Amino acid sequence: MQRRDEERLILVTNDDGYGAKGLRAAIEVARRFGRVVAVAPAEMQSGMSQAITMFNPLYLKRVSEEEWGELYAFTGTPVDCVKMAFDYLLRDRRVDLVISGVNHGSNSAVNVLYSGTMGAAIEGSFYGCPAVGLSLADHRPDADFAAAVHYGEQIVRAVLDGQIERPLCLNVNVPQGEPREIRGIRVCRQNRGFWREEFFRHEDPHGRTYFWLSGSFVNHEPEATDTDEWALAHGYVSVVPVQVDLTDYARMTALRRALSTE
Repeated sequence: MQRRDEERLILVTNDDGYGAKGLRAAIEVARRFGRVVAVAPAEMQSGMSQAITMFNPLYLKRVSEEEWGELYAFTGTPVDCVKMAFDYLLRDRRVDLVISGVNHGSNSAVNVLYSGTMGAAIEGSFYGCPAVGLSLADHRPDADFAAAVHYGEQIVRAVLDGQIERPLCLNVNVPQGEPREIRGIRVCRQNRGFWREEFFRHEDPHGRTYFWLSGSFVNHEPEATDTDEWALAHGYVSVVPVQVDLTDYARMTALRRALSTE
């Protein structure tokens, strides 16, 4: 039997910080399905992946209590925020869903490995609860999150109806545009592409050399029509089911022949 919406507890987090516009969009999705507790980084934590804080003290502050639930700022990483929620704040309560986002910018392709947004979603799935990472392919501070809310609601409803086997973690990316401009949802695979970085060398006013990181994404399979990159480029919301097992099973037989001493 499915639990009634008012009995559900939804954990929301992100990597852009507790004041980010995208966090409010994620809360807007979550509040439609139950009570919300949002625990988000006190400062920007983009690109932190699965990082955890081990050698610095961590500070938790309740920012607000509203009709939909509570918002906390935490001085750790996105994964720290999830751990704080499950292992301290909500340790005696059942969490029904984790929503991480909505991120400013896509987390398609290899970005899933660098993303603090997806790091938090993956961490949430470790606790046996379904998790959804939501990202919008728009870095602008004034980005319109209406489409992310619209499609986020559809996807969360499907996750909570119990038809999809758990554990479950989804990497959801929404293209720019109004909801009516988006062509639909495509379940797809992660694109095989990588970032090629470039370091720009500068000097500070004291004559010390410093570097600024930039780069560009290289799509190694631009013609493939079953990837998240293709979906986004063609106006679809991409949904990629994410697993934590990184074992390269296809190479195990050859490696056993070459290396095994059994």
